[in-house]
Amino acid sequence: MTKILPFKAVRPAPAYAGLVASRSYENYSEAELRAQLEYNPYSFLHIINPGYKFQHEIGGEKRFGMVKNRYLEFKEEHIFIQDESPSYYIYKIQTREGSCCGIIAAASVEDYEQNVIKKHEDTIAHREELFKEYLKVVGFNTEPVLLTYPDDPIINQLLDERMHTRPEYEFATANKEIHSLWLIDDPQNIQKIQEQFAQMEKIYIADGHHRSSSSWLLAKESKNSNPNHTGKEAYNFFMSYLISESNLKIFEFSRLIKDLNGHTKEEFLIKLDEWFRIENRGYEVYKPSKKHHFNMYLDGEFYSLYLRKTNYEFTDSLSELDSYILYEKILKPVLGIRDLRYDNRIEYVHGRNDLIELKTRVDSGEFEVGFGMLPAGIEEIKQIADENLTMPPKSTYIEPKLRSGLTIYEF
Repeated sequence: MTKILPFKAVRPAPAYAGLVASRSYENYSEAELRAQLEYNPYSFLHIINPGYKFQHEIGGEKRFGMVKNRYLEFKEEHIFIQDESPSYYIYKIQTREGSCCGIIAAASVEDYEQNVIKKHEDTIAHREELFKEYLKVVGFNTEPVLLTYPDDPIINQLLDERMHTRPEYEFATANKEIHSLWLIDDPQNIQKIQEQFAQMEKIYIADGHHRSSSSWLLAKESKNSNPNHTGKEAYNFFMSYLISESNLKIFEFSRLIKDLNGHTKEEFLIKLDEWFRIENRGYEVYKPSKKHHFNMYLDGEFYSLYLRKTNYEFTDSLSELDSYILYEKILKPVLGIRDLRYDNRIEYVHGRNDLIELKTRVDSGEFEVGFGMLPAGIEEIKQIADENLTMPPKSTYIEPKLRSGLTIYEF
């Protein structure tokens, strides 16, 4: 039984929505970020980059307090307002490739703890603790965890019916996306949605493992310090974007490695031959078409690598994952890459960027070799989560990526 509840979001007043909404902070170049902060006083970036007001870089807990101050200023100036009644929020993104939509709602930390909300990635303790402290100080969350659930015809029908009405927000962005948001605030439809999710035995984290884990840590701490804890407090939930599996877009990450770990090109290829059938594709831009097939770019040429399945033993769902095979048979034993998160010899290019970027960065001399693969499928991700296994870092790049600042969850 999955507990997915409506909540009273803090949102931009309609006139400000398109100006407030921002991409993730890391997705802006330095010049873009400066332009947004200089020329758009309503951008949510002013809240998460509070030192700009004083032309000063601020870090640590001092920054957390200033984030809260900027947020309160937006509320005092009525840029942000809070809904009077709990609602579900339908959020749709229309891109040049198509569209996707889902429901912004409050998910239960108890479901996370009880593994009703299933995980497939490891988290890093210090990052969990840091974000937990951030949430504790600022008192709000604006980046929903991306959760996915099996397609449900009743939920689909409710969303379709609501999206045939005029949206609360609708605005275009410079990268040619259209963002729309509707409220579901009538008790009857709220109950229907809540009941449909309650019938689901489990749902899955697609993106946001650290955010969900940090929210769980905050809930435990808040519960222990609250003698009147009831389980209904806002800290018992975290903001999520629930999207059906058919709406989820999964891409791969390519791997770029700076050197061959002391091997010559010939030695390197001989070592790979133990586990892979290798074919030199020359200048042909090769992209795999099957699982357990990989592409490699080395010394100005593309190669196809086919796993020798007679040598390799599949023991569980993780052992069948291509990013795991690449790590276990090439990156760790041959190239000496053990820590996929922090080794400075490896970088990642997500599948939204084509193989030309991989080729360009190797040709530039910045990297020695690059590897690519097919993206994992949703069934692979679910099976790994169901077996309580964890995927290697950067195994998936998942969309949609939401704009920050459109719905805010306060604790």
